[in-house]
Amino acid sequence: MASVTASAKWTEKYRPNSLQEVLGNGKAISELREWAEAWEQDRPVIRAAILYGPPGTGKTSAALALAKEMDWEEVEMNASDVRTAGMIDRIAGPASRTSTFSGSRRLVILDEADNLHGTADRGGAAAMLKLVRGSSQPVLLIANEYYEIDKPLRDAAKGISFRSVRSVTIASTLRTICKAEAIACDPDAIEMIAERAGGDLRSGINDLQAAAQGQSELRQEDVATAERDVKDSIFKVLEVIFRGSNPSEALQASYTLDESPEDLVHWIDENLPVAYQGADLLAGFDTLARADVFLGRVRRRQNYGLWRYAGFLMTGGVQASRTARRSGYIAFRPPALWRRMGQSRKARNVRDSAAKKIGARCHVSAGFARSELMDFLGLLLKSKKLAPAVAAELDLNPDEIALLMVTTPTTKKVQTIFDEAQKIRETELAEEIDLGWHVTGQRSLERETEEKAEPAKEAEAESGPVNLEDKRLDAEAKPEPSKTKDSKKQRSLLDFNSSK
Repeated sequence: MASVTASAKWTEKYRPNSLQEVLGNGKAISELREWAEAWEQDRPVIRAAILYGPPGTGKTSAALALAKEMDWEEVEMNASDVRTAGMIDRIAGPASRTSTFSGSRRLVILDEADNLHGTADRGGAAAMLKLVRGSSQPVLLIANEYYEIDKPLRDAAKGISFRSVRSVTIASTLRTICKAEAIACDPDAIEMIAERAGGDLRSGINDLQAAAQGQSELRQEDVATAERDVKDSIFKVLEVIFRGSNPSEALQASYTLDESPEDLVHWIDENLPVAYQGADLLAGFDTLARADVFLGRVRRRQNYGLWRYAGFLMTGGVQASRTARRSGYIAFRPPALWRRMGQSRKARNVRDSAAKKIGARCHVSAGFARSELMDFLGLLLKSKKLAPAVAAELDLNPDEIALLMVTTPTTKKVQTIFDEAQKIRETELAEEIDLGWHVTGQRSLERETEEKAEPAKEAEAESGPVNLEDKRLDAEAKPEPSKTKDSKKQRSLLDFNSSK
């Protein structure tokens, strides 16, 4: 049997070519197809859709497969591209408003739409919303976290949820790839890779390629040696804590996580009311509060040896607090605190960016500008006469203008102030360029004059000092050229008359 070559990544080689080939998310695929067919019939109710869900669940593959199935040309922007307002308007904007030369539609794909941050993507969220609202072509946004996207953008698009792929589906896909690559695979090895993928089909395919590299047969021991450094899922650890019966096993399970006790305590705090009830819930929170006391001592004393006590209390201690077993499925969820902090992260970044600009212009610290000057700047921006000049002076983007005015970046007033400020800055830049050319030309003229005057100075230095009185007498004695010419002409006329 032929051995495997590393000439191409299998995730790309076996990427689906149609929506039917996208496995594991039948409902999402059905919703996506209905949305696309509405575009084909020129009756789109919602112009854009958001494909969201965990990594490796087929979101990007579904978008590309849709373009192939519908024979649409795709235009894609992802996190490796600079997604400022200008770049989105320049690249995705024209694509969203015009069809191809053949008359077919053009699919605009904006990947990692929940990952706009910092100055690199300044104004990108507002530009995306503007693009979605004004698009005459289908637009797909792809994101891992749905609620990391701005609410106005979520409201303007159809949300389509992709869920983790079942291990049975992952195993079936891996067997198909092994057959296509002519690799004899051990069923136990395939099952092991599928289980360790944790619902991420892309990771499962990558693990299969890593394990089968250079071999014609895949055995279970090959998977064990080729295993990536995969940590146990936080959800599996929560399952051990809340459903297990051995406190020592609960503590050991927490050691496999890439999480500190200060992070793990938030997960347990969020899911205690989901897993426990009544007296068990009270006892669980009491034990968790004791763990939090130790975490507080760690922060104050910087004594990380106390983590072991906090870790045991929040895992084995919480498990030991349970007296009654709860049957049925428990839907564990991530900490709501983290979700709220994630939703406000962009606002904090915008606030800090505006404070730095104000502080630099007013020669104060960013902290002072944030606490003392931002309200004052907000009042200035509410003045129609002053707002454009202030925004231009501070080089504010739409998000920063909206923050200072306590409104949203998508309002017409914010966009008007930003556009007028840009015009002011462009005019000032043109004036600076003209002034620079003028100064450069003046200096060149002065240099040329000095160079011409240099020989005269040298000649004067050789002849000695000049007597000003002699120069004046010489000038008076020397007739002007025009007068000399006229006098000669007059004498000629007199001579002619006298001779006559």
